[in-house]
Amino acid sequence: MSNRLLVVAIVCFMVGSGCTTPGMHRALVQQNLQAPNNSPKLLAVYMPWFGNHNHIDVGYASYDPNVLRRQIQQARHMGISAFIVDWYGANAPFSDHNFALLQEAADDAHFQVALLYNESEDEDAEATDEAISAFDEAYKSYIGPAAPYRRAYLTYNGHPLIFIFPKRGHINWNHVVQRCSDWEATPYFFYKDDPPGQYLADFAGMYAWVQPGQQGWTPDGSNWGEQYLENFYRNMRYNHPDKITVGAAWPGFNDSAAQWGLNRHMASRCGQTFEDTLHLYTRYFDASHPLPFVLIETWNDYEEGTAIERLNFAKCSENAPSTAASE
Repeated sequence: MSNRLLVVAIVCFMVGSGCTTPGMHRALVQQNLQAPNNSPKLLAVYMPWFGNHNHIDVGYASYDPNVLRRQIQQARHMGISAFIVDWYGANAPFSDHNFALLQEAADDAHFQVALLYNESEDEDAEATDEAISAFDEAYKSYIGPAAPYRRAYLTYNGHPLIFIFPKRGHINWNHVVQRCSDWEATPYFFYKDDPPGQYLADFAGMYAWVQPGQQGWTPDGSNWGEQYLENFYRNMRYNHPDKITVGAAWPGFNDSAAQWGLNRHMASRCGQTFEDTLHLYTRYFDASHPLPFVLIETWNDYEEGTAIERLNFAKCSENAPSTAASE
C-alpha cells in the first residue's frame, strides 16, 4: 500500500462516511492497513490527560479501559503501531496512572507504547535529578524486567525508545545516560531537533516536531511546515548519518483551545497538510537510506488542533478547519 493510499485510508476510516470515492471506505477498513514493509513504521503522539479538570472535555476519560481499547483498535486499523505518550513522571500522577492503563491495554492487544518525557522547567541540578528519578521509576514500572507489561514497550534493535521534549534545556544528559547505562537494555533517547552540542553523543537520534519553519507562523496558517521539514531531513541525512531519524507528519495546528495558546495557526488545507508532511521524507530517504519511523503529531491533542482521532476532511472548508474535535 502506498503512503498516498494510506492517507486516504486514514481519512476514510476517520470520517466513517462521506469519502468522495464511492465504496472506498467499506473496502479499505476491511483491509489490514499496516504500512508496507519498505515504509517507515507509523507512531502517534498520545495525550493521556483527558478526564482531568485541567484539560478540555473531549467526551471521554483517558482512564476508561473501553476507550483505550477502542483507540488502540482504531489506531491499528489506520496503520499506526505505537502510541508515544506525553509523560511528566511523578509531576503528573494522573497522566502517569493512565499510561500504566494504556500499556496494559496495549499488551492485551499486541500494540506498543513509549514515553515522551517533558523536561522539567526547574534549574539545572533539580531538572537532572527529576529526570533521573523519573527514568528510574519508568524502568521499574514500564520498561525493565520487573515491569508487568514490558513486552508492550516500544523497542528498536532491542533498545527501549524514550523521546525527550525539551523545555529550558537544564538537564545534564551525560548524567542521565550514565545512570541508565546499567539497564538490562540501554535506552535509545531521542531529542526534538538538535540537542545541545555537548550532549549530542547521548542521543541515538532526533525527531521532528510541528513547526512552520524560519518564516514563522502566519495569520492565515498558510505556512504548513515545508521549509522546517526540508531543513530537518537535510540536516539528519547529511550532517547526522550516524543518528536515527524520526520523521513527522501533522494535520495542521490551532492552539486557540489551549490555556497556554498563543493564537498560532497552521491550515489543514482540507487534508493536504497531512498528506504533504507524511510524504516529505521521501525527498531525502529511500530504500537505500530507509527512514525507520514517522511520528504522527498527534493522535488526540485537541487543545492544539493536531488530533487525527476525529478528523473529518469530508466536511472541510476554508472557514471550518478540519483539526477541530467533533463530538
